[in-house]
Amino acid sequence: MFEIGEFVVFGTDGVCRIEDIGSLDIEGVAKDKQYYTLTPVGKKGNNHIFTPVDGKRVVMRRVLSSNEAREFVAGLDSIERLKIPDERKREETYKAVLQSCDHIRIMQLIREMYERRRERVAAGKKLASIDERYFNAAENSLYSELSLSLECERDEVRGMIDRCFGDV
Repeated sequence: MFEIGEFVVFGTDGVCRIEDIGSLDIEGVAKDKQYYTLTPVGKKGNNHIFTPVDGKRVVMRRVLSSNEAREFVAGLDSIERLKIPDERKREETYKAVLQSCDHIRIMQLIREMYERRRERVAAGKKLASIDERYFNAAENSLYSELSLSLECERDEVRGMIDRCFGDV
């Protein structure tokens, strides 16, 4: 179980702070069931996410520790492109990676996008809008986690990734 004040990675919403744990005073919701009240980090507005403490549908995990994040960044060059078994199911693959909350798989997706962008630019084309959308979501999720763990700005994280994979 997580605690109030902890930062977690929650599904495709990325990094969230646990604001409260308890029952919800909402009509139609069982009063004996416990929920986490989450606030997404870095998103504008007063958005809250409510998810059952015993929920299994959406992956939720603690953010990487500072040491884990440093080790991860040190090993970036060994992370390979995301393997997409069937191009017709590319979006499905992207979605599954984001929902997994697995920082290594998300980095594979980001690396895939760097390579796709490089290939498309060489062919005189732009990155496809679906690729761009999932690239942005992956960056948001991973970069917000790393910036929190490494206590730096997201732009610094982006710079680390650019230096490793080469920005196009």
